[in-house]
Amino acid sequence: MFKLITLQDTIRIPPETFGKPLEKVGRDQVKQKYEGIVDEELGYVIAVTGIQVSPIGKIIPGDGATYHKVTFSLLAFYPIIQEVVEGDVVEIADFGAFVRIGPVDALLHVSQLMDDYISYDEKQGVLLGKETKRKLTSGDQVRVRITAVSLGRAGSSGKIGVTARQPFLGKLEWLKQEQAGEAPEKKPAEGKAKAA
Repeated sequence: MFKLITLQDTIRIPPETFGKPLEKVGRDQVKQKYEGIVDEELGYVIAVTGIQVSPIGKIIPGDGATYHKVTFSLLAFYPIIQEVVEGDVVEIADFGAFVRIGPVDALLHVSQLMDDYISYDEKQGVLLGKETKRKLTSGDQVRVRITAVSLGRAGSSGKIGVTARQPFLGKLEWLKQEQAGEAPEKKPAEGKAKAA
């Protein structure tokens, strides 16, 4: 889930930036500190969207910089367990697929893809269901449910696990087929074969 978070902090304005617009220098300092971090409370911080820098700063003895209070907004992505999301498959491996959800990739393990025996074709980069003949490749769009989130400590990239083994989840193409009443594997009807 994407969200806007408003925070307050104190930033250091280095002496070499004195004379430059305070808002621009403040924005650069906040961006440097927050953009791209992964935090347990904030999630994946994508961008600083708005900033207000107090024009009154403090000087600390022994440091030529000034310290100013800032109020700013962050655009962040925070994955929530049980949330249903759609994303694109960006990589296929023998153990599963990586699905891009928001700014990060989540792991869709082969055991969570479908109720079928799944084989991996390394040459074609495909996960293939034995009975259903359903294929999953890079570029496919899928709907999945988030089952595990580990944002870890600051500096780590975090990990997200997802599943497609529930009703109304899976490759979007499969879901359209199911809505149209088509079976995963089309078999000729017995009664029609005799009549022809």
